[in-house]
Amino acid sequence: MALQIIDDSSTTDPKYGSDPYQRDIASLLDAGVILVNKPRGPSSHQLTAWAREMLGMQRLGHGGTLDPFATGLLTMLCGRATRLTDMVLTGDKRYVAVLRFGKAVEESDLIPLLENLTGEIYNVPPLESAVKVQVRTRIIHEMKLIDSEGDSRIFALTISCNAGTYIRTLARDMGLLSGTSCELMELHRDYTGSFNQSNACTMQQLTDAVFLWREHDDDRALRHLIAPVESILNHIPKIVIKDGATAAISHGAALTRPGIVGIDDSIEKGSLVVLQSLKGEAVAIAETNFSATKITSIEYGEVARPKVVLMPAGTYPQTWSKQ
Repeated sequence: MALQIIDDSSTTDPKYGSDPYQRDIASLLDAGVILVNKPRGPSSHQLTAWAREMLGMQRLGHGGTLDPFATGLLTMLCGRATRLTDMVLTGDKRYVAVLRFGKAVEESDLIPLLENLTGEIYNVPPLESAVKVQVRTRIIHEMKLIDSEGDSRIFALTISCNAGTYIRTLARDMGLLSGTSCELMELHRDYTGSFNQSNACTMQQLTDAVFLWREHDDDRALRHLIAPVESILNHIPKIVIKDGATAAISHGAALTRPGIVGIDDSIEKGSLVVLQSLKGEAVAIAETNFSATKITSIEYGEVARPKVVLMPAGTYPQTWSKQ
């Protein structure tokens, strides 16, 4: 994606809005993202409930559930960021899985089996899952063997896949295809969307940061652990808009052609895009009426309609008449 500048004369008023990465703690808790390295044992729901109680928040949810036995990256969404839960759930994931086969399996037999399971596959939720059991497809981008035990019954793999892929089901299918059973012994998620383990904190680190904030009025550690909502939108094409358009869209208005400063040239008609202020703030998620090529060729008219408004109304002053 390359940003095409349409109006290079536009400027932004420093009195309104802010750089997303310079926000205060109240603003981050109002629309932020916490990435937690989930331990084995508690459910994703339990961890989120503990964080909600610690932070004293009503609106704190999570995207991308991990089973209690699984570990790794769990995305928690604060305040208005919960409106993007579905978007977080659709991001690709990567797992490290430890599998135990019922009998010895040769690596030379396992590697082509992994290749055969790469691509679009049927992936039925296991009976242990809380979701409705139904046939659906998922895409496995890559499966790579990284280690094995001496008797070749236990293997460690990395699995890059669509969101919502049931690794337990994938393990069962490997067993069926190799003529034996296959048990998922351990599962760790080390990538979710654009995040990796370097972005994550432990629940203990989050607890300590909240303690410093509440008891010692020191929010530095907590600010380090909460990313702005914009951090989960980097993979989505964007349209950069003027301050006046930012104010209008925060009130629910559609984006019209005169309000655009720049546009990603990959945008097609019907694309989901981030409408972004000149300071880099996410104003709304919108659906485009035209492609980037068409948008740049016209001078007037509605070009995108918001589906999720993220910026609070009144952040920027209105510049239009109320007549």
